[in-house]
Amino acid sequence: MRLGRQVPRIVEQLHTVFPAKRVKTTPQVLATWGGDWTRSFPIAPSAVVFPETIQEVAALTKLANEAGLQLVPSGGRTGLSGGAVASHGEVVVSFERMNRILGFDAADRVVRCQAGVVTQALQAYAAEQGLCYPVDFASSGTSQIGGNVATNAGGIKVIRYGLTRDWIAGLTVVTGAGDVLELNRGLVKNATGYDLRHLFIGAEGTLGFVVEADVRLTEAPPPSRVMVLGLDRFADILKVLAAFQSRLTLSAFEFFSELALGKVLAHRQLTRPFEKPAAFYALLEFDAAAEEAALAAFEDVLAAGWVGDGVASRSDAQAASLWALREGITESIAAETPYKNDLAVRVSAVPAFLDDVDQLVAEHYPDWQVCWFGHIGDGNLHLNILKPAGLSVDAFYRRCHGISPNLFEAVRKRGGSISAEHGVGLLKRDFLSYTRSGAEIDIMRAVKKVLDPNGVMNPGKLLAD
Repeated sequence: MRLGRQVPRIVEQLHTVFPAKRVKTTPQVLATWGGDWTRSFPIAPSAVVFPETIQEVAALTKLANEAGLQLVPSGGRTGLSGGAVASHGEVVVSFERMNRILGFDAADRVVRCQAGVVTQALQAYAAEQGLCYPVDFASSGTSQIGGNVATNAGGIKVIRYGLTRDWIAGLTVVTGAGDVLELNRGLVKNATGYDLRHLFIGAEGTLGFVVEADVRLTEAPPPSRVMVLGLDRFADILKVLAAFQSRLTLSAFEFFSELALGKVLAHRQLTRPFEKPAAFYALLEFDAAAEEAALAAFEDVLAAGWVGDGVASRSDAQAASLWALREGITESIAAETPYKNDLAVRVSAVPAFLDDVDQLVAEHYPDWQVCWFGHIGDGNLHLNILKPAGLSVDAFYRRCHGISPNLFEAVRKRGGSISAEHGVGLLKRDFLSYTRSGAEIDIMRAVKKVLDPNGVMNPGKLLAD
């Protein structure tokens, strides 16, 4: 595509919807807004636009249909699957100017916000109302609500609070045809046929763009405590989970490997949670009122030989320090260009699945470092293959991508998902059949054809052209 010759025409068309100051084509803007946290795809948008109203998004979408333009949504750009990458002259639609909280209904505990509201800003607003928005993850200071909805974001407290889907009471969307739909309108009960709201949650912007969301809030959480445990055998981790869940309610149950801990300790200059290293670590969060029950559960798992040592926080500062051991992993390995796999199986299948994957890793990456961590409480494992120093990025990604079918076959064998919370995007688009049946994919294509008849919305993502 000889994009350079087409850009002036595209910009002229965009100026029929937006003032000149909200249409950007400088190389720096294109490079910044044209991609996400993935680094393995070219970035080549034609322009970036910054809508401020639903009407502008709808007008842009109708223009795209008439003029043959294609649109890629851009939120906080924290995605890890290439879902917000514009590689073929698409127009990037940034929602950062649609960043207002529009209203709050105290009786319903529902807040209406625009798609560009940053997750952490919504959490802060909820706290001001004496309430809580409990969906939380490491990128909450950057990610936006529209992107959270588009990927059905999960995070660190899914075991207790669920995913983004569980907190969306209603959506306003602009479909690929340019229609504005108000879906569910914040209702608790609505038995009037198909709930189209849920089609757009997790659709990665391929059916239309989320422009506003009605988000449910809940009670502010009570004070919490954090415990980190050391285990020599991963096979014991579900026994530990069951032992604690039989005595108390957990808000989080995370795990990470000794390699992952070592990376964090070196990067952030933190100290070990206890003196003797372990092969694996489990991090638990629970209400402070359940501290006695948690200590009793710890005595049980220690006596059973499943855990070798442990430490518990006595203050919020100590809890934050323990969480830093887990939340600092992604940042600490970023310089090593990790090839990320975000996998999920049923919780009961986690140990057997990890054995499957360990065998594959030993076979295909015998000399590479593989960093494990994840949300064991909901069956989500993050497998991060770290690039060897002497290997080019392109060669590294090609090799990892080529071996992915072996890994995803292990996922299919266990009835799991090739993407638990990062989405499919470009990175895993060609592997969708490992999780979805042919009939399901055909239905997904048919739904897209109805809502986005000319394929203008986030083309090439999730479903192959």
